[in-house]
Amino acid sequence: MEKATHAAELFPHIRIVIGMVIGLGLTRLLTGVARILQHRQQIPLDPIHLAWVASVMLTLVHFWWWQFGLYEVPAWTFEKYLFIVGYAVLLFLLSAFLFPDSMAEYASYGDFFFARRGWFFGLLAATFVFDVVDTLLKGEAHFARFGTEYAIRTPLLVAACLVAIWTPRRAYHAAFVTILLLYQVSWIARLFDTMQ
Repeated sequence: MEKATHAAELFPHIRIVIGMVIGLGLTRLLTGVARILQHRQQIPLDPIHLAWVASVMLTLVHFWWWQFGLYEVPAWTFEKYLFIVGYAVLLFLLSAFLFPDSMAEYASYGDFFFARRGWFFGLLAATFVFDVVDTLLKGEAHFARFGTEYAIRTPLLVAACLVAIWTPRRAYHAAFVTILLLYQVSWIARLFDTMQ
């Protein structure tokens, strides 16, 4: 009983730390979008870049929501805590690779995105792997809730990221982000609409 109480007391602290990192990522994205709106003529828009902004923004908001499941972790160790903070940091870095500090060397956000796509998709692939560990941390019942779909989707998403690192073809990138956004919305609506 004492262990459960201790874990319950740690949970709000852990959520606050995660929330700060996720908040920084959201701030980065929202500031970037505001900069685009304020200076539309200075830097050309790129629909693929904007779609990835929407996808990462949805991921950040969803991450904050689904981390409520961490209350199920019966005992916290520093390693688990560090892992969860590391996962949040990966998501922040995705935001940073969508809106750099300086655009001096690039004609558009699309040019920057495609020039740095190796980093972006490497980080994105890592988030899918981290998600598996995160899901296991919440217990076998939580992991089993996602069924076969989860076991199929994760390797497919990692493989799609590896292809995205390799190819600069805009058609592939447009299809990938469109399918992923639609899938994200479906996944959230089907499995994360209500926390129980």
